[in-house]
Amino acid sequence: MCVVIRNLQAVGAALTALPFLISLVRCTSEVDLESRWGNDWAFSGVSTFNHLPYARCLVNRTQEFDIAIIGVPFDSLTTYRSGRHLSGRSFNPRLNLNPYESWARVVDCGDIPVIPNDPVLALQQMEEGFVELLTHETPMDSPWQLPHLVLLGGDHSIVLPMLRALKSILGEPVALLHFDAHIDTLAPDSYPRHFWKSEPSEINHGTVFWHAIQEGLLLPSHLVHAGVHGRISGLQDFTSDDSQGFKRISAEEIDDLGVDAIIETIYSTIGSNVPVYVSIDIDVLDPAFAPGTGAPETGGWSSRELMKVMTVLSKLNVIGADIVEVAPAYDSQGGDTAFAAANLAYEVISMMVLNVLEDTSVKEVVGRQPTETCKLEL
Repeated sequence: MCVVIRNLQAVGAALTALPFLISLVRCTSEVDLESRWGNDWAFSGVSTFNHLPYARCLVNRTQEFDIAIIGVPFDSLTTYRSGRHLSGRSFNPRLNLNPYESWARVVDCGDIPVIPNDPVLALQQMEEGFVELLTHETPMDSPWQLPHLVLLGGDHSIVLPMLRALKSILGEPVALLHFDAHIDTLAPDSYPRHFWKSEPSEINHGTVFWHAIQEGLLLPSHLVHAGVHGRISGLQDFTSDDSQGFKRISAEEIDDLGVDAIIETIYSTIGSNVPVYVSIDIDVLDPAFAPGTGAPETGGWSSRELMKVMTVLSKLNVIGADIVEVAPAYDSQGGDTAFAAANLAYEVISMMVLNVLEDTSVKEVVGRQPTETCKLEL
């Protein structure tokens, strides 16, 4: 009988300790599950850009970030083929830099919900959405007061509401570095509208920078087109482009002058002290590297040449960027264009981060632990 009582006492003690033991098992189990299943491959997991944390930035004003990826699925103002699609990678071996594990807090803010069948309303939606994102706070230890947006389009018309948003926030025009086969400074009347004119028809992906100049959104004499090789522009279009204050660098000049000379031309024209917006039309690349676009032009740069020229961004005060005019319906079976576009977006982000790392005045700011960029509370 005494043996039974002792056993019952032991059982009682064990039952008393059971919650604690269960908590230990649960904790161990959670750690084990995280180590087993917590890391995704590039092709698995929830689909965000480069597996970045997803944040509903447009409905959560307390969400802090340094750089936000924002999709703009709008292609209603093209004059030819249209479409949008992007995917990505996560490490840049050439720079020996992973910008997502450096000082910057980078998030994927999803897409702006843009109405597809009313261009006027869509442009207003985009502008208000960009203003909303630009008014978010950056983290306390950030070297930036203004968060930086990287837009994934969409046709090139999305740049106009972005420039309008920047002007409303900054109160001043910005410089522009524009990579494109085409100049996109065409006046609306250069299109065969003739008698049939309307205010909405004045804006398309080929007139955006003409409108930006007219509205005072761009800083004269700090404007560069790079990689131009379109065959549809006439001399009158170039004359108009000159009068708007743009410096043109043709694609062919990379053979005559070399990459270093092109980088120097861009840097000397724009300078390092002014805020710069970077706009990349995927058709700046030769169709051999980016066939999936709305208005392909032969004779463009290779992806390697473009990425080499883009190293100039680390010397510029880049405050925002876009990659536009990717049309997946016309892409190769392997998605070469989408892959190139994603890599270009990654190059832009890398250069933004590198610009701060190379600025000795902000070295103390960049000591944040790498894990903080991927452990946001959403």
